[in-house]
Amino acid sequence: MVSIPGTEAYGVSVDVREAAVERLLGTTPADVAAAPELSFARNVFLPLTTACRYTCSYCTYYDPPGEASLMSPAGIRETVERGARAGCTEALFTFGDDPDDRYDAVHDQLREWGHDSIHTYLREACEIALDAGLLPHSNPGDQTREQMAAVADVNASMGVMLETTADVRPHGGPRAKNPGQRLRTIRTAGELGVPFTTGILVGIGESRRDRAISLLAIRDLHERYGHVQEIIVQPVTENERWRGGEPDLAELRHAVAMARFCLPPEVSIQAPPNLAPVRELLDCGIDDLGGVSPVTVDHINPDYEWPELRELEAVAEVGGVPLRERLPVYERFLGEEGRAWVAPPVRRALRAEDDAGARYRRVLAGGQAGVAGD
Repeated sequence: MVSIPGTEAYGVSVDVREAAVERLLGTTPADVAAAPELSFARNVFLPLTTACRYTCSYCTYYDPPGEASLMSPAGIRETVERGARAGCTEALFTFGDDPDDRYDAVHDQLREWGHDSIHTYLREACEIALDAGLLPHSNPGDQTREQMAAVADVNASMGVMLETTADVRPHGGPRAKNPGQRLRTIRTAGELGVPFTTGILVGIGESRRDRAISLLAIRDLHERYGHVQEIIVQPVTENERWRGGEPDLAELRHAVAMARFCLPPEVSIQAPPNLAPVRELLDCGIDDLGGVSPVTVDHINPDYEWPELRELEAVAEVGGVPLRERLPVYERFLGEEGRAWVAPPVRRALRAEDDAGARYRRVLAGGQAGVAGD
């Protein structure tokens, strides 16, 4: 069994064998096939807060104490309503992991708005999005079971990037990310029946072997719970805080091919089109281009603009495959067999006889026939 840092401390067991690592390391793009279609989601990006207890050296998303912002309920409503008018179906909520006690201004503002934690505020934000006609997909970083359970029923899906199971320097310092804690969050989503997105970062000091271990750890958890809907293979990019270089095309192609070879066919492999050379990755098995927004910027990577829809269509044309819009929750989690995956607030939104419900069904047209009722 391969040892992964932090798993014992966080009570997580993942079955990753040395022989499986070696087999996966030998995978090449020639061992996988191009996908028969590409999908994407139309979303709005809402940075609920830029406060974060971590200080990863490649990240421009977090702001230090005294500078961190917190979206207001009015700001959330204005943004999601704008997204609904633009035809979006997803409200992507992100924030740095639970703000620690250094962020006293953030905690003071939350209390003023009637909340004792960022998670209770996230629940209100998701309810605003549902009311405005968007399906929430929240990526709030590491979560305890109690935190995730507090918001799972008002989310169509959730996510957190595993990033890597390796102990890498960019995660170091007094506020370091722990792979065991990340894996516990992914496991918790499976235990709670939450359709989940995760993935790896490429180029933060990890090796090919580390990437193989990370992918196999995700696969092991998915085999237990069946909850992983997509894996993101994301290259680190140069920015004002990161000058450590970017992975070359060969490294990225190998990482994508390993992900496709490792994960079962029902799990999509995504490469973000504003960060990765997706045209050069089509033959490596990517089948999803992620969420793109006609309304908001990529707040995590603000230097890298979202592509226009016509650019996504051009990528699909290069691959000779159709481009299909999807919802933030994948279709296999819907229908009668999806009752355990889709909570009543989201089911009601999907079945509603209003403009939003009609918009969701248009996206699903040609896919799954129906959505489980209450």
